[in-house]
Amino acid sequence: MYECDIESARSGPAHVAIIMDGNGRWAESRGLPRLAGHKRGADRVREIVESCPDLGVSHLTLFAFSTENWKRPAQEVQGLFRLFRRYIKKEGARLVAEGACVRFIGGRDRLESDLQALMAGLESQTVANGRLHLTVAINYGGRDEILRATRRVADAVRAGTLNVDDITPATIEANLDTAGLPDPDLIVRTSGEYRVSGFLPWQSAYSEFAFVDTRWPDFTVEMFAAQVRNFGRRERRFGAVAG
Repeated sequence: MYECDIESARSGPAHVAIIMDGNGRWAESRGLPRLAGHKRGADRVREIVESCPDLGVSHLTLFAFSTENWKRPAQEVQGLFRLFRRYIKKEGARLVAEGACVRFIGGRDRLESDLQALMAGLESQTVANGRLHLTVAINYGGRDEILRATRRVADAVRAGTLNVDDITPATIEANLDTAGLPDPDLIVRTSGEYRVSGFLPWQSAYSEFAFVDTRWPDFTVEMFAAQVRNFGRRERRFGAVAG
């Protein structure tokens, strides 16, 4: 299991996950190529990441590329992966210096070897950091994640190292990409869409959700801070009755 040095829990939404939607439409509405929106969105990532410690957010998970995004035009997909490479090379040193522990989730087998190496290198460089736990979902799909976890559990049963009667929710969680991370307290989706698109289905069972109309390139730190503050007004009962 991949583990970071997790700090003690803080008040408020310690873990915020974001579906960064609307880059392409942002660009198209301005007569720009869709990749221009993704570039602007990458700049927004830096601002949001830097704001987290001051807002009391210790864990941030970003949905960067889904298993369904391969259906997009090849030129856009290739451009996105160029952006991922550039972001890791450009922002890696900054993330190390700022004490961020970086983790990538999703299936890596379909990614090119040089990108896999960049991802693994950044994880290795930041594994001991704990000021912010940044998780980036690339080639991630919730169903795919649960399927891979289930296969690992089945392999353990087949090998005789796990008894079927001993399988619990904790067994599944330990085999998910997010093993060792807390479930998200708050999930935010930008651009006005009211769906989760397969993002963290197991982990989000009791997450609070916020759907905002603003497209990701225009989602400012102030807007992010407002969502963090609004979270404090919600009553979370986790299936129980209010006391």
